[in-house]
Amino acid sequence: MSEMKHESIDNIPKNYINEHQGYEYFRRKFVPFGGAKNTLVSIYEIPPKKAAYPYHFHHNNEETFYIISGEGILRTPSGERKVSAGDLLFFPTGAEGAHKLTNSSETENLVYIDFDVVHDVDITVYPDSDKIGVWGMGINKLYPQAGDVDYYDGE
Repeated sequence: MSEMKHESIDNIPKNYINEHQGYEYFRRKFVPFGGAKNTLVSIYEIPPKKAAYPYHFHHNNEETFYIISGEGILRTPSGERKVSAGDLLFFPTGAEGAHKLTNSSETENLVYIDFDVVHDVDITVYPDSDKIGVWGMGINKLYPQAGDVDYYDGE
């Protein structure tokens, strides 16, 4: 991106993702991957009783959420807490930044802006399912952590 960007939220296309039970969301990509050097900005709408992503943390990328409307339950290594409109949430890299945000409403969407500081490659850990994800630079893959191999295996 070589210039300032200005857009109404309503003019940003909304993508719908519903690939697994319990996880469902609408995402508007204001600053998509590749749209800036080190930043992603998306607006998420999470339907009632759903989450966008499983509990996870990043090794390289930091995230900040601003809750626009609705209510949710935020899970972190410190436990669960309620969040609502006007709350700012910051997730540092590493296990201490692990998080999962679930809409706690029975009827209303949880809407938030996700500001991400991104790097060419990020490793994401999913503690509940014992997986790791490798994201960026043309690779988007998930692997079981138990799938360790010797460094020279297959050489």
